[in-house]
Amino acid sequence: MNAFAWLNGEAFTAFGQHVIWSDMLGNIIGLLALALGWRRSILTWPAQLLSGLVLVGAFASAHLAGGVGKQLLVIVVALWGWWQWRRGHQQARDGSIAVRFATWRERGVLALGTALGTVAVGWLFSLVPALSWNPWPDAYIFVGTLAAMVAQARGLVEFWFAWLLVDVVGVPLAFSSGLPFSGFVYVLYLGLVLWGMRAWWQRSRVDAAQARAARPGPALNGAAL
Repeated sequence: MNAFAWLNGEAFTAFGQHVIWSDMLGNIIGLLALALGWRRSILTWPAQLLSGLVLVGAFASAHLAGGVGKQLLVIVVALWGWWQWRRGHQQARDGSIAVRFATWRERGVLALGTALGTVAVGWLFSLVPALSWNPWPDAYIFVGTLAAMVAQARGLVEFWFAWLLVDVVGVPLAFSSGLPFSGFVYVLYLGLVLWGMRAWWQRSRVDAAQARAARPGPALNGAAL
């Protein structure tokens, strides 16, 4: 038996639902990645990368092209986010990752990009039914996940709001697609998202205060001396 076949084999059955290994392991690693993101640890990115690799098999087994595409995006964006955080452009004075609220322009770009992306991907899935049996929710999760990860890579508090909106659709879709462990984990994600949102919100105030303190004050002119 190869690794792909084992990962998509049944791990156990609970309440009449068959849980496969890839669904269970990928989501457990994903929970760890979200917790590391709450701690602003750079290890959140390799954890997201590994979670994406495992979950590709789970969504492929459920014939959810949007889910597969989402995980492929997770892998690509995790590599980019890892590179972004390693560059140190997001560092606070204490060496941790600095976080902030997005500007209104950044929020508009994220919202518009998510809306247009969902329409485009949903239209594609509708044209090619073999890609997804539930095209519009699948497209919404696909694009919403990308928006959330891009916001996280830029250190924006709004990334938690994006994950929250993805979870609202992700929970029922996972259960109806025969991936109950994903549905259960999405419920746990909700708690972690609310917790992480509060932590990043508070941290953004600290980082903003540190940034203001680091700015040079007005230079003294000669007449004042």
